[in-house]
Amino acid sequence: MSAAGTGDLAGGRESPVAVITGAAGAIGSTYARALSGAGYRLVLADLKEAGKLAAEVAESGPAAIAVATDVSDADSARAMAEAAVGEFGRIDLLVNNAAYFSQILKKPVEQITVAEWDLAFAVNVRGAWLCACAVLPAMRAQGGGKIVNTSSMTIHGGGIEGFAHYASTKAAIVGLTRCLAREFGQYNICVNTISPDYTAHDGPLFDQQPEMEQRLAALRAIKRPGRPEDLVGTLLFLASAGADFVTGQDFWVNGGRIFS
Repeated sequence: MSAAGTGDLAGGRESPVAVITGAAGAIGSTYARALSGAGYRLVLADLKEAGKLAAEVAESGPAAIAVATDVSDADSARAMAEAAVGEFGRIDLLVNNAAYFSQILKKPVEQITVAEWDLAFAVNVRGAWLCACAVLPAMRAQGGGKIVNTSSMTIHGGGIEGFAHYASTKAAIVGLTRCLAREFGQYNICVNTISPDYTAHDGPLFDQQPEMEQRLAALRAIKRPGRPEDLVGTLLFLASAGADFVTGQDFWVNGGRIFS
């Protein structure tokens, strides 16, 4: 059921296919470069233009395509999966990375509007659910696959003021992962979660709180800021044959700020 692995490629198997949502952002593009380097053909799904990234990774690695995708829309999620199968014939890995995060304005919970609350859940939770359902037919037909969802350390550190809508979506992702793992396991589909700590990258939220990066770094066992590259090793493990018996789990990547 291996979704990838150099052993598979060396043995002549056609290179695996990964779909990455939110691929145009700093974390998504880091994932794309790493997976391309590991031999994956890529489907880069984002509302933002990802064509330049697709061309970049395809220059030195396997083929890659960009697909304009609104993960919160069921038709768009299905079209994304259909484009992947139409272009490459299979889907081995879905990385649910798209998120409503950097656009958020932090505010007291009673001041969060219904529209803000609903938008956070539409992208972060509904989007992960819709994309998982969209890739299910292809993974089921081919006998297995991997899905990696994205949660956050905000839910494990006792919550965070001003961020109730975001933190609530990320708690829901852990629950969704467990439910998908239970239901999809019969099809040899492994579903897990990566929970990063605060990882400063592009977006206005980071400009609002420049002190956050160093403040959290001081609390870690490994006393430095988190980088998108720090997430790559966990992703590659979860995508590999070495994780074929790992499902329903939440992997904390936080430099030792909080221990499970």
